[in-house]
Formats: sequence, structure tokens, C-alpha cells
Amino acid sequence: MNNVGDVMTPNPVTVSVNTSVTKVRSILRDESFRCVPVVSGKHLEGTITRGDMMRISATKSNIEARGIMEHPKVITTPEVDINEIGKQIINADIIQAPVVKSDDDMTVVGMISVADILENLLDREVKPKKQNVGESTTRNVVTCKYDDPLSKVWDKMDDTGFSGLPVIKKKKIIGMITRKDIINSGHVRLSKEGGVKKPTKVESIMKTPPVVITEDKDIKEAAKLMVKYNIGRLPVVDHPVHIKKEPERVREAELVGIITREDVLGSYIN
Repeated sequence: MNNVGDVMTPNPVTVSVNTSVTKVRSILRDESFRCVPVVSGKHLEGTITRGDMMRISATKSNIEARGIMEHPKVITTPEVDINEIGKQIINADIIQAPVVKSDDDMTVVGMISVADILENLLDREVKPKKQNVGESTTRNVVTCKYDDPLSKVWDKMDDTGFSGLPVIKKKKIIGMITRKDIINSGHVRLSKEGGVKKPTKVESIMKTPPVVITEDKDIKEAAKLMVKYNIGRLPVVDHPVHIKKEPERVREAELVGIITREDVLGSYIN
């Protein structure tokens, strides 16, 4: 099980080029997808991500998928080695890629993600080349405050390219907020279009208490937590105040850095 075809999610949900963006938005929200392939028949034409959808206002909901889709940065086939596709995904700074039948046949047969590859590496008990979380931690972390309006946080995500941010209160991390949380809430799009008079704040939709990890832990432990909780990043912390019944979560902690699924995957294959 070392090839894309062994690891990918087969027969993914797709949308046609003439599907309305309103329908695409519903699919991304209701199915918790990060990305959906756009097809003509079964032929791959492009992809649409959560970020693409949030740039479309309700007043432009008559736009079709072909109007906002982008050409995939990476397209792969079932016989490609997962280490090779893992490197391509990391280098392209994406989290998943469409899988087509062959180089000559652009029929969509699957999707492969960083999460799929990590789960496979854990199942095969592959040892990472970097053993320690601290070696792969990003130190200068983009954060937000618990009382920031969601529109401000969305703009920060859009400007930086980060889809999840630690939430800070009194210089301690108390939660996490992701692009998915904001999309599911619907508040940002409404506030930008004048549908909400009072701005919604981060604390109302953030995930708390957060799942965290410390610098001294093994990379394998980080991978296990990401797979277990289906999360794309872990705050790296010091002096955590743990939840007794859920020791992987904290009430608060000092934020040291952050480690993403891409960082963990890179520790295995780079």
C-alpha cells in the first residue's frame, strides 16, 4: 500500500462546471470538504476550495462553478508513489490533490490528502526522519484574539494563507479557530454584505479547549493526534494547564509555536 491508488479516497463528490456557487457552498459546508473537483462529464476541469467560496457574496450567487474554479496545482494518478505525491503536495503548499485515471485520461477517480498519507504512514509504522516536534515547529505564529470580529480573522487568514489560527486571551492560548468554523457559521459573508448589524466575535465559534502538544514529544505522537481528531495543526505549548478528563486538551498554555500536518508529513518524507 505505497501508491496513491491504495490510499486515496475513491469516487469523490464532484460538481459540474455549471453548478451554482450556492450549491457548491452547501456541499463544502455540509460534507466538511476542503476542496471539491469541478468536472465536465467526468473530465477534471478544476477545483474549488473553501477559500474560493468565501470570496463570493450572496449577490453573486448566480455564478457557476466554472467562474471561480482554479486549475489544480497538483494532479496525480493511482500508480504514483505516496512519498512522491507527498513531496509534490508540500512543495505546492496545498493539502490535497485530485487523482485522475491516467496522464491521457482526465477522468476523476479519487482525491488524496495529507491526512490520507499520514494515516497510511502510521498504519505501516514508518519512522519519521525527524523525531522531535520541536525540530519541525514554526515559531513566529499568526494568532488572533478571543474578542476579534470574525471578519477581521477571515481577512487575516486570507492575507496570510493560514486556514487555522490560535486564539489568545491574556497572552495564553485558549482555543483554535479555522476557516471551516467561520464558513459553517455563515457570519463573515453576512456581515460583509450588511446582513448582520453586530459583529460576531471569535469566542462565539472557536474550538475550545484546544488539543495541543509540547516540543519534547515525538513527531509520531503529533501525527496520531492529527489523525485522531482530524485536525490540520497543533499548537506547540509550554506550561499547559491540562483538562483532567481530556489530557490532550488544555484550559490555557503559553504558545511556543505551531506544527501543521504538512510539517509532520515533511518530517517523514523529506
